[in-house]
Amino acid sequence: MKEFSFSTRIFFGEGALERLRKVEDKRVMIVTDRFMANMGVPDKVAGYLTRCQVSVFDGVVPDPPIEVVAAGVQALQESGAEAMIAVGGGSTIDAAKAIRAVAKETLHIDTDRWECFAVPTTSGTGSEVTEYAVITDRAKGIKYPLESKALRPPVAILDPQLTVSAPASVTADAGMDVLTHAIEAYVSKGANDFSDALCEKAVSLVFRFLPLAFQDGTDLLAREKMHNASCMAGLAFNSAGLGLTHGMAHAVGGKLHIPHGRINAMLLPHIIQFNANLAGVRGGEYALAAKKYQRLAKTLDLPAPSVRLGVSNLLREVEHLNRVLKIPATLKEWGGDLEQVKQLWDEMVSAALADVTTSTNPRPATAESVSAILQRLMGK
Repeated sequence: MKEFSFSTRIFFGEGALERLRKVEDKRVMIVTDRFMANMGVPDKVAGYLTRCQVSVFDGVVPDPPIEVVAAGVQALQESGAEAMIAVGGGSTIDAAKAIRAVAKETLHIDTDRWECFAVPTTSGTGSEVTEYAVITDRAKGIKYPLESKALRPPVAILDPQLTVSAPASVTADAGMDVLTHAIEAYVSKGANDFSDALCEKAVSLVFRFLPLAFQDGTDLLAREKMHNASCMAGLAFNSAGLGLTHGMAHAVGGKLHIPHGRINAMLLPHIIQFNANLAGVRGGEYALAAKKYQRLAKTLDLPAPSVRLGVSNLLREVEHLNRVLKIPATLKEWGGDLEQVKQLWDEMVSAALADVTTSTNPRPATAESVSAILQRLMGK
């Protein structure tokens, strides 16, 4: 028996922030980062909370470490907050989810009864609707995916107006994170009819609207469609799981400090090739993942009369999109220290294999196969 469910209420489109006006007579803590605070975004959000006492915790940093979560819990305790609003990208929403969970355990606050809102300002992680959060142990250089239904935000607000200030490079990285979520969930071992439908729609939206949002950040239609695609992909992988792209991205990105969406984009073509396993076809029987890649190619109106051609054209389309978005193809092109990669090699391979997201990859990964992919990623 399988299950597909989500408990998050989703408000989307221009003016979605109006939902916050219904929050009354509460002490509300806004969780955000310093950049958002300097841009005045928390103040804009607070403008809808006219009947509330508002405090702001702006200590979130990219790839939030354990220390940030602890500081957030302390700020929550000091403010006496009764509701929480996460405003920012995936790191901010992940941090807020962890703060809420830790506060429940350590301060014995019944945060399950709180009004809690996730308000993304980038279209990437889908964290506003998932039961996952990624927290970093900086001392070990490892990203830890957390998983619990208690982490799902009760309400998500997808207002495209909040994404227009995102720089083109952030738009690109976040958008490729959306595409990776959708493609990985589509071929995941946990894929199902419901997640597949969301993945197909998300992939279509990304290929159509991500280049437009990248070229013109003020294009509200493109911004809205990418916000919706991000949320759909989040709902899909929350049900189906992910795969080796994310397993390796957590390991490599954590060690080399590469933005999550960017390293996902760099890895995705290699993982598509690995999962399709066209070189290993015997007797004309292709892997299910290869057949589903062909189906995605057809969804995108790419030539796909055969599995082999469908996979090849999907792969080329992903590589082309990366070039349009100015995402480097290799660690060498990115400017990485290849000697450092060699020194960290065994740690990254082990971390990728141990990552929870790797467990649902359609093709089993080994140390040898991960090493082969990492070798190609280096670009030597």
